[in-house]
Amino acid sequence: MININKIKKVVSILLVFLIVLTTNLVDKDNFNSLKKSVTTIYEDRIVASDLLFESLLLIHEKETALISSDSLFYQKRNKQTNDEIKNYIEVYDQTKLTSKEHILFNEFKNEFNHLKKLEESYVGSKSVNKSELLKSIDKITNKLQSLSKIQLEEGKQQMFISNKTIKTIDLFTQIEIVFLIMMAILVQFIIFYDPKKK
Repeated sequence: MININKIKKVVSILLVFLIVLTTNLVDKDNFNSLKKSVTTIYEDRIVASDLLFESLLLIHEKETALISSDSLFYQKRNKQTNDEIKNYIEVYDQTKLTSKEHILFNEFKNEFNHLKKLEESYVGSKSVNKSELLKSIDKITNKLQSLSKIQLEEGKQQMFISNKTIKTIDLFTQIEIVFLIMMAILVQFIIFYDPKKK
């Protein structure tokens, strides 16, 4: 009888250990999913949205200079503006892009390069008409706005994933509590139950 009691105790302890281990692994997976979603919201959506906004401000600065025929802008500030936009493009390129976003982003980069060539011609020989520059600026503005809308959509998707993961964690937590209570009762029963000899 002593051996049976020891076996009961060992089985009970192993059962509790396995339950705790299993719930821990499930919780870890859920928390990793939540962490990834929150990180994605910040790094790939909020930061990206800020980069688009800053680029749009610089493009607007170019547009204002062009409309007001500010020749000093093209002599002194334009190169710095282009360098800043190029820097934003490089940082944005490091974020995780959706397939649609990747296409739009490539179109934006191509149009930005086209704008720089037009500006060089405009400043150098005045052979480029302002309307061509304004047309290119308008295309860039539209691309940046479309990319910004994607940030909103993808951010919303990541929030949905986060909320779903939180609900799953809550559900598993409740199940774990009920299961642990049942296991505690079962362990007590296994340890203290002693069938009477006839």
